[in-house]
Amino acid sequence: MTRVLVSGATGTIGRPLVSQLQEAGADVRTVTRELTDPAALAAALDGVDAVFLLWPFASAEGAREVLELVGARRVVYLSSAAARPYEVEIERLVARTAREWTVLRPHAFAANTLRWAEQVRAGVVRQPYGEARFAPLHERDIAAVAVRALLGDGHDGAVYTLTGPRSLTQREQALAIGAAIGRPVRWAEEPPAEARERMLGLGWPAPAVDGMLRALAAPGPVPTRTVEEVTGVPASTFETWANEHAADFLATMRAARVHEYGDASVISLEEVPVPRPGPGEVLVEVAATSFNPSEVGLRMGLLGDTLGITLPHTLGWDVAGTVITGAGGLSPGDRVIGLIDGAAAEYAVARADMLVRAPERIPLADAAAVPVAGLTAWQAVFEHARIGPGSRVLINGAGGGVGLFAVQLAKHAGAYVVATASPRSAAAMLALGADEVVDYTTAPLPSGNDVLINLVAELPASVTRLAEEFVSVTRPIEHPQAVHFVARNDPGQLAELVALIDKGVVDVEVDARPLAALADLHRAAERGNVRGKVTVNMDAVERARSQ
Repeated sequence: MTRVLVSGATGTIGRPLVSQLQEAGADVRTVTRELTDPAALAAALDGVDAVFLLWPFASAEGAREVLELVGARRVVYLSSAAARPYEVEIERLVARTAREWTVLRPHAFAANTLRWAEQVRAGVVRQPYGEARFAPLHERDIAAVAVRALLGDGHDGAVYTLTGPRSLTQREQALAIGAAIGRPVRWAEEPPAEARERMLGLGWPAPAVDGMLRALAAPGPVPTRTVEEVTGVPASTFETWANEHAADFLATMRAARVHEYGDASVISLEEVPVPRPGPGEVLVEVAATSFNPSEVGLRMGLLGDTLGITLPHTLGWDVAGTVITGAGGLSPGDRVIGLIDGAAAEYAVARADMLVRAPERIPLADAAAVPVAGLTAWQAVFEHARIGPGSRVLINGAGGGVGLFAVQLAKHAGAYVVATASPRSAAAMLALGADEVVDYTTAPLPSGNDVLINLVAELPASVTRLAEEFVSVTRPIEHPQAVHFVARNDPGQLAELVALIDKGVVDVEVDARPLAALADLHRAAERGNVRGKVTVNMDAVERARSQ
């Protein structure tokens, strides 16, 4: 196993480099301040085969002593395409002292645009030289070239000039960032003299400011294919980088959260950081979540231990939205739905394998009604009740969110469906396919059923005489042939349900409320004044609906 020492391991290049080296099977050590501590550096170098050198100073002073300690090892030095005098001096020292050496000269990092983040959030990037061209380079690609040079053969004495695959003006980069975050971003040209005064006012050294402005005014580089030639993989586009780093530009979002358990007043709308996706996760711009009655229990503290909830907690289990940062086969722009945590917010992070493509036949925000209620109905009808052609099924509480799906799925399975509902929901039940509708407020529940699917908390004492088998998603029913269950997340079943929606077999009827009304929605549910399925739309969706 090759042992590699990485300096600057927590920086823009160091983080992906360490990750890629570990994935390649290398034993990785890291150093930061040890570069200026000879004893600590000597200890870190013990047993090391190769060194990645990122020199953190704007001078070659001290580099000779460090490289003498590094000695006859393989060294990959991260220089720059600017080839400043101190960088050229370090390149010479590396070539003289290392057993094998490689120099990387990257042009502009795509990550340099992160300095625009505050202006991007305001919608206007005001910088000098908007038509200055660069071929922005993804830090992951620099790391990939470094990995080949550190672990592979054939790179001794190479000086690699690295660029991204395409030349873009600064204005075009700003527009690409706007596309990645789903918000308009325009370019405002800043006169160079004003830019110089601004940077000096921020404490930048005058030589650095003047050097940057000269670089912006100079012709941009011709893109190279070095990344692909060394790694066998084309360099990432700036658009890819922008999509992956969208969260860095978004900064904050509105979210409905609870910091303590209690009544609906504990729900607050807050500005919180946009979550950052981890490996295998995607960032989703949320169009809508939906209200589920079980969230009242969560808010009151009845489900904290069962679900492993920690406070503060962002509400929302259903999500419908658009992928911002892709992973696992999902790409930016894909419309998705799923059952996740923290969907009552403008952005949410989810495992890619827990999401499915949203139905195309209905508005994206309406699709937020599907995951929890749809999966609960699916598992009740097909897994636990095992309803088939000729079955007589009584669906108790058919007018609620789960009931709307259960009626349609039971009918799709070929059952004779008896639905209990209030008079105000009777017409809707018949329209969804129920063969009979019983007004539970005036009539007893009918007997003679093969299966009773119970979706309400209050049950008559005679419930066990109404059917031969029982499936309940609320309270358990005391009977040998009764099943009580909590729906599980099953993307495969959710995808099948989406297919039925797109075929017109299952309709999705919703009432929509804005995120700001979530606490009022909880209060209404506790009074029994919520029927059907209610989506909770984010501000952007609400604005579009009102236009």
